[in-house]
Amino acid sequence: MGETKSIQFDNIYHDLASEPGVLKLAPIGLGWKTPIAETILTVPAEDFKRMQWIHVARNYQLRIQLKNGDALKFDGFLRDDFDTLRELIKLNYRLNLEIKELSVRGWNWGKTDFQGSQLLFNVGNKTAFELPLNQVANTNLASRNEVSLEFMQPEQMDEDAQRGASKKAQVHELVEMRFYIPGTVTVTGGDEEISAASMFHEMVKEKADLGQVSGEGIILFSDILLLTPRGRYDIDMFPTFLRLRGKTYDYKIQYTSVIKLFLLPKLDDVHVMFVIGLDPPLRQGQTRYPFLVSQFVKDMKVDMELNIDKETIEKNYNNKLEEKYEDKPLFEVVSSVFKGLTQRKVTVPGSYRSHHGNSAFKCSMKANEGYLYPLEKCFLFIPKPPTFIPIQDILSVTFSRVSSSASSSRTFDLKFNLKNKTEIQFSSINREEHKNIEEWMKSKNINAQNDMTEDSMFAYKAIEELGDTDEEDEVMPRFRRRGDPQSMEVDNEEDEDESVDEDFVVEESDSDVAEEYDENYQGSGSSSSSEQEDNEPPKKKAKTKK
Repeated sequence: MGETKSIQFDNIYHDLASEPGVLKLAPIGLGWKTPIAETILTVPAEDFKRMQWIHVARNYQLRIQLKNGDALKFDGFLRDDFDTLRELIKLNYRLNLEIKELSVRGWNWGKTDFQGSQLLFNVGNKTAFELPLNQVANTNLASRNEVSLEFMQPEQMDEDAQRGASKKAQVHELVEMRFYIPGTVTVTGGDEEISAASMFHEMVKEKADLGQVSGEGIILFSDILLLTPRGRYDIDMFPTFLRLRGKTYDYKIQYTSVIKLFLLPKLDDVHVMFVIGLDPPLRQGQTRYPFLVSQFVKDMKVDMELNIDKETIEKNYNNKLEEKYEDKPLFEVVSSVFKGLTQRKVTVPGSYRSHHGNSAFKCSMKANEGYLYPLEKCFLFIPKPPTFIPIQDILSVTFSRVSSSASSSRTFDLKFNLKNKTEIQFSSINREEHKNIEEWMKSKNINAQNDMTEDSMFAYKAIEELGDTDEEDEVMPRFRRRGDPQSMEVDNEEDEDESVDEDFVVEESDSDVAEEYDENYQGSGSSSSSEQEDNEPPKKKAKTKK
């Protein structure tokens, strides 16, 4: 056998990189680098296990299977390079260069095979495609026999995954794939049978490192209530990412995807909401969640300790974290840890105060009741659907009223006209909030327009004067029940409890939202009278016939 030698190949792509580089095969191993990359990919020769030659989209591919189960793929070889490569591989590494054919039948059914960090889909004993499991962001059981795999978007990939990649060139990205896997399998070492889809799901979690992550976590927050998306999750914090683990869904979120943090008190003075803004958003099937809304009991205190030393806190986190949190409210600990690990500012309420001294006011967005927070640089509606409105994107704001009737005059609507020609409307806002909102918008130089009719303004002032009097009549208690935010908060205390099932149901609510969106709506105080009115005309007609 002749002496070993080194050969260099130009215009070679590594894995999913969109920029070509230079690949050098030497007796001691290989090295690959792009002109724009600062680091060099190197692999020692003793890690090589198998070499394969495959015809792919970018000419020919050299696939190198490693002893640890992983695989390296280099595209861009020419047909004439085969003989040179085969001789070099046999000479330097004492391996044969195998020719591997891919399945081109186009079938969407076959068998899956896990090889290291690769998931192979084989059709007729030939590989149809491969999926790199290290780029699987989340996986879940979409149904009993269906498993969904969600892949990282370019913004979520680490430097190694997109080494040499150009963001401008990455136009098309695979974001989700679903596998239908019928049947059951028997668990090894026992008689228990589980669905084949569940077994596949667990294998993907293990290979994609979505289960118990290797390495030590910094801190674990257990059983955290999320209002959006609804459920209880464990939040496991790591140096560069966090795990969001629920009963059904399991997510890996890079800290680079966290773009905004909000810590906002709820109007019941019992809970505090912590909002996490994500870009790219979290995905559950076809639903996207750009904001995660969690809720904490204000007076719940905990003692927690981070799994990092003081030197690491000083060096990597600029002393924005504490080694121990003793007798601190849970929401403060969570917001502090998120602030330190993500290096993002936590936004809190600013100068705005409502009629009752709160930092937000109650309103409805379509059929969803919630709270609108006027913050220093934006408006934020939570909990569902979380809606973020930057002040700089607002063209104008219009105060309007549904009708001029006395009952509806106790509330008004707020419509945001944005610079991108879209409109966002909030309804059922208590009339007492009008003055504070209008004055605050003027202080922020927001163009506020009043679209109220003279009749509705007259009714508005009449009811305002009536509400300021000390005398009570038989009609006012019902108005107070429907219009007073304080009384509404008391009525909704049970709905705002920390339970998973706290959906807003229009049919069961005697609020202005039901009256606005349900044409068959009848108030509790007018049901009997309306029935009598509907029944009177037939009785009169019956008498005239006699």
